[in-house]
This record gives sequence, C-alpha cells and structure tokens, in this order.
Amino acid sequence: MDLATFERLLGPEGQDLLAEVHERAGIESDLALGTRLRRDHDVGLVAAAVTQNHLRGLARAKLGDDAARMYFTHDALEQATRAPVATLRAERLAASGVVAVLDLGCGIGGDLVALARAGLRVRGVELDPVRAAVARANLAALGLDGEVLEADLADVVTHDDEVPFLDPARRDGRGRVLDPEQMTPPWSYVERMLARGAVVKTKPGLAHAMVPDGVEAQWVSDGGDLVEACLWGGALAGPPRRATVLPGGHELTGSGEPGEVGDVGAWLHEPDDAVIRAGLVGELAQRIAGRLVDPHLAYVTTDEPVTDPMARSFTVVEELPFREKQLKAALAARDVGTLTVKKRGVDVVPEQLVRRLRLTGTRTATIVLARIGPGARAFLVDPVR
Repeated sequence: MDLATFERLLGPEGQDLLAEVHERAGIESDLALGTRLRRDHDVGLVAAAVTQNHLRGLARAKLGDDAARMYFTHDALEQATRAPVATLRAERLAASGVVAVLDLGCGIGGDLVALARAGLRVRGVELDPVRAAVARANLAALGLDGEVLEADLADVVTHDDEVPFLDPARRDGRGRVLDPEQMTPPWSYVERMLARGAVVKTKPGLAHAMVPDGVEAQWVSDGGDLVEACLWGGALAGPPRRATVLPGGHELTGSGEPGEVGDVGAWLHEPDDAVIRAGLVGELAQRIAGRLVDPHLAYVTTDEPVTDPMARSFTVVEELPFREKQLKAALAARDVGTLTVKKRGVDVVPEQLVRRLRLTGTRTATIVLARIGPGARAFLVDPVR
C-alpha cells in the first residue's frame, strides 16, 4: 500500500468501502466481494480496504478491541507489541514519574497508543512515510493526542523531559539480521541511549552478555509465550534482572544467584520461560522454599505442596524406567494411551517418542524426562490444575 492509497482509504470513499467490506465479509466470498466492488471503485483502493479488514481480524489477538478501529501493514503488525505488554511498560514509565516519551522508530504506533493512554506526552519518529501516516491515523482513530514525525531518528533532538524508547529493527529486505551492528539503529547506538536513560524493546533471546552494566534486563511472557526483553537504562533501572508474567503482572527479580541442588521431591515445578531466560530459576527456588534438581536444569522441586504463578507445578506420582522399551511397558501397564512428554537436557524429540511408543490405553498421562546428575531419569507426573 502506497501513501496516496492510504490517504484515500482515510477519506469518505475509503471509509465507506471499509465499512462495506467489514459488513459483507463472510457473507460474500473474497473473490465475489472484490469483483463487485471493483466495478465502482479503484482497484488499489478496494485491495487496501480488503487487506485492512483482514489485518484488523488478525490484529485482534494482539491488540484486542482497538484493532477494529486501527490501521496496519503486514510487516508492521507482525512487529507490533502486544497490547498487554505495551501497557505494562507504559504504566511502569508513568509510575516512575516520566512525563514524556520519544518513540524512536514508532512503526504503526502500537506503543504510542499505550504510552498516550498512560497519560504520557508522546512523540513518534518513523522514517517510512506509510508507517508514519498509519501511526498518526491510529492515534486519531483512538482519540489520543500525540505527534508523529516522518524523519530519520538521527535527525531528531530529544527534549529534556523526554525518555527515549527504541525497538531496533532486526529484519531488513533480505530477512533476519544476526549482527547487532546491522540492526536499525545499530547496537552501539542503543548502548549510548541506554546510558542516557532510554528504554529498549528487543528480542526475547537476548544474550545476557549484551546487557550493559547498570542496565536492568526484563523478560516478559504473555499467556505462556515469551515475547520480549526490555532494557531499562539510567535512573529507570531496577534490579539487574526481572521476569514478568502476564496476565497478572507477576514478577521476580534478582541477579541470577545459583540455587541449592537436591533430590527430586514430591513436587516438580517448571518455571515460566521468562524466569528461565532471565536466569532467575535459583531465585524462584528460594521463593518457594525449593531446590534445583540439577544445577543445569530449569526444574525446581519441593517436598511440600506449593504453587507459584511463575511456574507450572506437577505432583510426582512415581519414577519410571528411562529406557524406551521398559518405559513403554510401564506406561502400557498403567493403561496410558495419550501421552504428554516434557524434557530437559536429554536428546529426545517428544513427538517422535510418542509415535514410537504406540500406546493404546484409555488414560492420559504426563512424563518428565530429564538428565539429572550423571544419568537420565523419567517421572510420571500429574499437572496441578
């Protein structure tokens, strides 16, 4: 979609088209609807309206009810922050006393929306003219104040009361960028901004070694999906590492202390991926008065029943043989037909193992396969609902 087409989409004809496409989608086929509309409207405008309606449907999972009034491009929607995650960040900024944010590379404005809703004064900077126009339209569509500049971020001066926010682009025209210095902006620029007190959204697989000294690294999961790492610089930084689990905003902080290691007890606890990526499994073990089953595995065990919103808990029913033939016999003897396999530190592909076992029983079961100490072990467990 080019800028001229998008501007037409915002006009009366485009808005009428959008409304008709939304009303008739699912009643008429895409082919029939598009053919009919192209008789009276420009082909490009019809395509844009049909595409927007489709993208609004896809965006609902990320952005909730706002998606029905917003505008998107395919790539920008894929890169947009989930609404609960953007809200979490915006509310933390507002609670810290920040009054204004400069979003350097704002895309279609998903974070701008959350920041403005949190009561902050917002400016967005976007080099791509279509994305800049979409960001302006999204703020307007949701009745939010904010300014969006079409400019290179290097040409924009940060106001004294503004906190810079960056989301370095990790893709270019050829695909995913692996070298941090090839990101837009490059990692050296990100580090300089963090030293000045910026906030940076980045990939959830961020290596701990890339986090500058004095910067807080926060890993966030939403609905069980690890979605991002967020770096907090300057006076905004808290403890070195933070894991946050949504919904609920449950948090665990620390510096990655090693945990006590001991025998497998009556309960096993599988930390949320945010806890694992943050390296806070030892802190979780301390919080629930547990111990690690192995210094290199992200499993915590306790002797007493305990649950925590940052871990999935299982009762240990019994230990089973690890070898495949004996394991199959043990599961068959327990009338297992549907099996869930969880594993840590062992060279097993769960789906392939389930196919090879060819269980035919009537019961469902979950097993945990883990390398503990010098050998691999198998445990029959029951998930705590």
